[in-house]
This record gives sequence, C-alpha cells and structure tokens, in this order.
Amino acid sequence: MNFSGKRVLVTGASRGIGRAIAIQFAASGARVLVHYRVDQTAAQRTLSDLHGEGHALCSGDLAEPRVAEQLIESCVGELGGLDILVNNAGIFEAHPIESITYEDWQKAWSRTLAVNLMGPANLAWLAVNHMKENGGGRIVNVGSRGAFRGEPRCPAYGASKAALHAMTQSLAQRVAPLGIFVGAVAPGFVETDMASTVLNGPDGDSVRNQSPLGRVARPEEVAHAVLFLASTGAEFSTGAIIDVNGASYLRT
Repeated sequence: MNFSGKRVLVTGASRGIGRAIAIQFAASGARVLVHYRVDQTAAQRTLSDLHGEGHALCSGDLAEPRVAEQLIESCVGELGGLDILVNNAGIFEAHPIESITYEDWQKAWSRTLAVNLMGPANLAWLAVNHMKENGGGRIVNVGSRGAFRGEPRCPAYGASKAALHAMTQSLAQRVAPLGIFVGAVAPGFVETDMASTVLNGPDGDSVRNQSPLGRVARPEEVAHAVLFLASTGAEFSTGAIIDVNGASYLRT
C-alpha cells in the first residue's frame, strides 16, 4: 500500500494502536499529524520513530468540540491539508452498574460518549467539509469487538463503540458520492497499555485463549486493517467493519 503524498491525522497516536497506525502510514509514504491528549513524551517518541519528514504533533482533549477544530486547522497548517482521518483515540474506564453511585454512573457515560463518540463525530464533520472541497478522502474509525458482544463492566464503552460503528455505516452511505469513503475496524483485546492490567492479571490466559491462536492481537495487526480501508482500491469496502479479533468472537 502506497500513501505517498497523503496527509493523515491519527488521534490517540502516542501509544498502542494509534502509534502503530502512525508508524505504518509514515513507512508507506504519508505525512502524519500525531495527536495526543496529555502524554507529550510518548507522542514525541512516536514522532521521532516516523519514517520520512514533514510529520507534526498536536494535542488536546477530544471531549472538547473546539479541539476537533484545532486539529483540522493543524492539519491544514502543518501538512497542507487532510486526506485521511483515523479516529483512534478512546477511553475505557470501568463503571459496573451494581457498585457505583448514580453520580459516578452519569459521569462515566458522559465522559466516555464525549471522547469515544462525539469526538470522532465532530472530527468527521470537519473532515468531510474539508475533503469534499479537496478531491475526497478516507475516514477510518477504530471501534471494538465490545460493540457486538457487550462490555459488562464498561457498558458506556460498548455503547460508544456500537454507535461509532453505526455512524461509520451511515456516513459511508451519505458521503460516497463526494469521493469520501468510510470504514471501521473492530479489534478484540490488543497488546496495549490499556489492556495490560487484564492481560497481566489472573484472567490473562483465559483472555488469550478466547482466540484459537492462543494470543491477543498486536497493534501492528490492527494498523494493517486500518491502512487497507484507507488505501486506493478499497473504495468498494466503504461501510465495512473489519473484525480484528483472531476469531475470538464471530458475529452473524
């Protein structure tokens, strides 16, 4: 896959899946805007590891609508435009319904939906309105297996990712005539800092054994699916949600 000359925004790119996505895009010729929320050191490390030149950093909390505007402005200013948006940033915070207060329940839902759904929705609106005037583009959203099988301890996370998948398909139908193609990937467990507590704990082996491969995904494997959806030749896959879960969950 060749992305020479493409301008890419990857949210949540300081670590994990986002870092792997940024690295693979840069290795394929793209210039990348690396977004992070607070961990500037990790983001700078990602930036330093990108192949080629012309990459840049940007920061901000995607729960704030103005931050989405600033990111698109940074793309135009730093990279000269935006061809590919990857909505990867997200939060996963436990809030089991039977053991938290009503106030904390509301906070968990509000915060999770603001970051995992409204942030991508705001960026999608801004990206589409830029891309439709500049020859089209690609939007790839990083969803989750949890959207299909449920997240008992983190129901807001599961709901936010299900909504992200639905938004992906709705936008794919609407913006294809504009030359804009939209897809999503739905990973299961991935070897990231976010999953390390579970993977390194007493349930780690049972999680790995959910897949017949006996392991969880590597960030690079999720990134490969993202790049496919963003690539030339994948236009007819618009609206697709690609499972990257090692056959740990099979949906019909």
